[in-house]
Amino acid sequence: MLLIASDHGGLQLKQDLTRFLQQKGIEFDDLGVHEDQSVDYPDYAALVAGAVSRGEVEQGILICGTGIGMSIAANKYPGVRAALVHDEFTAQMAREHNNANILVLGGRVLKPELARRMVEVWYFGRYEGGRHQLRLDKIQRLEQPV
Repeated sequence: MLLIASDHGGLQLKQDLTRFLQQKGIEFDDLGVHEDQSVDYPDYAALVAGAVSRGEVEQGILICGTGIGMSIAANKYPGVRAALVHDEFTAQMAREHNNANILVLGGRVLKPELARRMVEVWYFGRYEGGRHQLRLDKIQRLEQPV
């Protein structure tokens, strides 16, 4: 199960991706938005990143206009590794090397076909572990109070 959410700038892409997730048989919960009126992206980042941080779900997808705001907000949560990706290679590396548990996309900068391919590469990819885990452990230590 994964969670997906967007702000108004990511709504159209989210709608496309929810249809894609259904076609692929991927179980998800759409946390909004469902209308194109202006909203604050941190509220939707909090819904997904909070659930991932608490261990309620393993993965999520966040979408705003550029992906930048969602990425910044989501990465404030302990244990969240939200990766803003721009192509299939960065989506692949987000999974294989960074074990990203939230994929962040820019609804105003990506074509739906590319976004679908990126979601597929990330979702079905495998984390390589090994030397990459050592780096993730260092990142996790950064989350500890100084």
